[in-house]
Amino acid sequence: MLTASPIRRALATALLFAAASPFVAAQTAATAPARSQAAPAAANKATAVFAGGCFWCVESDFDKVPGVLSTTSGYIGGRTQQPTYEQVSRNDTGHAEAVRIEFDPSKVSYKELVDHLWYTIDPTTKDRQFCDVGSSYRTAIFPQNAEQLKAAQESKSEIEKKKPFKALVVTEIVPDQKFWPGEDYHQDYYQKNPVRYNFYRTRCGRDERLKELWRDQAAKR
Repeated sequence: MLTASPIRRALATALLFAAASPFVAAQTAATAPARSQAAPAAANKATAVFAGGCFWCVESDFDKVPGVLSTTSGYIGGRTQQPTYEQVSRNDTGHAEAVRIEFDPSKVSYKELVDHLWYTIDPTTKDRQFCDVGSSYRTAIFPQNAEQLKAAQESKSEIEKKKPFKALVVTEIVPDQKFWPGEDYHQDYYQKNPVRYNFYRTRCGRDERLKELWRDQAAKR
């Protein structure tokens, strides 16, 4: 059975046990930066949902985009109600790891977010992103309405024409899917556990592969 990389599973398991410790939980609460889940009030707010492999990395790649208000790691596109990380990472439920992004459309458009997504993922691999293998690591765009569906299709058509590589783009566009927020210990992982996160991201080869695919257009870490 294809599953998450040993590096990723080890880090996630260690964090799960740490999260269960009252002492560690108290220390984390005292030292962690403000949760990226907690979006400030906005007159205009919209939602985007993307799957781009490891949701720790997707959060990191989108939190820095101007106009993004919050990010939440979770699961989408599967059969099971309220799936857990262990179920999803075993590829038992049909879900993909995904991130729900709340953004201010007066500052950044949905299409601009989709355009940014391409440069943060390897859209040429099916059921895999970098060192993580399995259907839960597939890339996909999950439009929330007809307007987003049209924008996603336009963006994909444009990237297929201008991509600097020959391989086909296999990222799917799948509307009308239920998003389930993930466990608390996965939220803002890159902020709360920067050493572990950077170790994982480097060893997984994410940025190296992005540079190989997208050259100077690759999203900056």
